[in-house]
Amino acid sequence: MESKLTFRIVFRPEPEGGYTVQVPSLPGCITYGETVEEAGRMAEDAIRAYIESMKKHGEEITDDSKTLESVLNLEYA
Repeated sequence: MESKLTFRIVFRPEPEGGYTVQVPSLPGCITYGETVEEAGRMAEDAIRAYIESMKKHGEEITDDSKTLESVLNLEYA
């Protein structure tokens, strides 16, 4: 039986080009792609592999479905 999980992913442009993608709720789940589209596909693959490893080791799988998120803009001198 399949479950629907929600994960927040963060794309960071790299100086040499491409994007690094982090999955904050899955520590160490980081990947890279040349374009945003490729990076998104790579993130999906990385998340699936991470979840499979968690299942194999009997770890609880938590996602971001109940996470509240905001952005704080801060001015400083």
